[in-house]
Amino acid sequence: MVRKYSGTDDVSQVSDIINSLLDIGQPTRCGVPEAEKGEQPEGRKIKGWTCQSTVALLGFLGIAVAYLVRVGLSIAIVAMVGRNTTGLHSKGNQTNDDVCPAPQTEENISEIEEGDFDWDMSTQGVILASFFYGYLSTNLLGGRASELYGGRIVFGLGIVLTSVLALASPLCAHISTELLIANRILQGMSQGVIFPAINTLMATWTTPKERSKTVTHVYIGIQAGTIVSMSLGGWLCNLKSFGGWPLVFYVFGGTGILWGIAWFLLIHDRPENHPRISPEELHHLQQCKSFVKSAEVVTIPWKALMKSKAFLAVVLMYFSNGYGFYTLLTGLPTYFSEIQHFNLNQSGWTSALPYIAMWGVSEIWAQVMSWLTVKEKISITRVRVISNTVASWGPALCLVAMCFVGCNSTAAMIFICLAVGLNGTCYAGYCSSTQDIAPNLAGTLLGLGNTLGGLSGSIAPMIMGAITNSNQTIGAWRMVFLIPICLWATASTFYSIFITSEVQSWNESTPKKEVTGENVQNQEGYGPVQKSEEDNLVNLTKNGSSDV
Repeated sequence: MVRKYSGTDDVSQVSDIINSLLDIGQPTRCGVPEAEKGEQPEGRKIKGWTCQSTVALLGFLGIAVAYLVRVGLSIAIVAMVGRNTTGLHSKGNQTNDDVCPAPQTEENISEIEEGDFDWDMSTQGVILASFFYGYLSTNLLGGRASELYGGRIVFGLGIVLTSVLALASPLCAHISTELLIANRILQGMSQGVIFPAINTLMATWTTPKERSKTVTHVYIGIQAGTIVSMSLGGWLCNLKSFGGWPLVFYVFGGTGILWGIAWFLLIHDRPENHPRISPEELHHLQQCKSFVKSAEVVTIPWKALMKSKAFLAVVLMYFSNGYGFYTLLTGLPTYFSEIQHFNLNQSGWTSALPYIAMWGVSEIWAQVMSWLTVKEKISITRVRVISNTVASWGPALCLVAMCFVGCNSTAAMIFICLAVGLNGTCYAGYCSSTQDIAPNLAGTLLGLGNTLGGLSGSIAPMIMGAITNSNQTIGAWRMVFLIPICLWATASTFYSIFITSEVQSWNESTPKKEVTGENVQNQEGYGPVQKSEEDNLVNLTKNGSSDV
């Protein structure tokens, strides 16, 4: 279609040409063209605290609790095993460039002490990786369960159960290593359901233009939990008079129990079932029925999924980013302790700095991307591509630099902070794509992606442990960093080529029913969109503009 201009519209013509070159689309309403300029759909923005805000806040806190528990062992294990200088640098012919000199002050020497457990690096790698054995086994189950029974119950139980298991971790560790591994596997199974479940809730409670910001606000619970766990965990481990490292599990596990009370009291699965939702907020969400999850349970179109390049691009990103993220998540405490020779307190706080950077970058980036989409400056697809490129190539290049910093601890900290920080833009990238392409299957799609992400997360600590076992050298850590560099570069390129923000045809795998007396109430609420309603929306956008 060609826009008609009068003689005074030359400036507008030039502006439109520039906009088209920059992939700036026409004003959109939930992903489809809006009515003529100046006409705003009702309920477009709700001011003040909303039910969606409560879902986002408690979702954020729930994920933070999950990461308190998940990361807590990575910090506590340093105290559980203790620092032992024998055998750490005994592998191969090493030069002074392979090993950073450790400060030999009295303070440093006095802090080297034995732990309660005699685990070598390979055993520690198995213990850390055992979480992911369970984690990757329940993602798909959690996604489907959240679509069938609601994300509220699945997400809530996942957090509460992992918190109970965290409370039992010290006892399991003292009984046997195998029992601790079994406990961690069960924790992984409990946490495997949480991201598919919260993804289902986000697909229900957020519109496309809100997605980058809201999803980021929820998912930065990862950074919040990681920061608190890494910083507070080291301090708790040093409280010897109060028990030391077991406090990590007792404090973090108890926090999860308290969170569960608030979650089950305040959260509901769907807007139309929420007793405290305002008519304005409900109407706002109804404007985008075709682009959010409906109440209808859709069958999984396996054949279409396997043929979908957009879905395969998302899955590949989950695998590569999972490997890179968990390499840094589980490896940073050891790297700063053994290579840069920070003590436990320094290692905890220092390891938390990159995630503070990630939190800041995530929040700023989400605000910018949200502003660009709301103001129609850039398409949602372009937001996903740009965000994902920064989240992948940024860390990859920073890890390349890490291979050359040697014993310069300041440079190492700068590049690690940049690598983890830039990865925070992923929440406006591939993390939002499952809700874009198939909101009705958002839980299942994230479950599939997170299964591969969990698989790579389980492999990462074991590979890292195998490379660095009795070989805590700069050269060994270069090999550790090289693997995520290659994965990030490959997956990001594929994603940039094939991703889209359009709802896929297989999002609706069953024919839509006509409105009858039995489902009128659902239509007036927030249920599946009927064909007649979709037609009305499209006709409105086609006929509402007088200059097209």
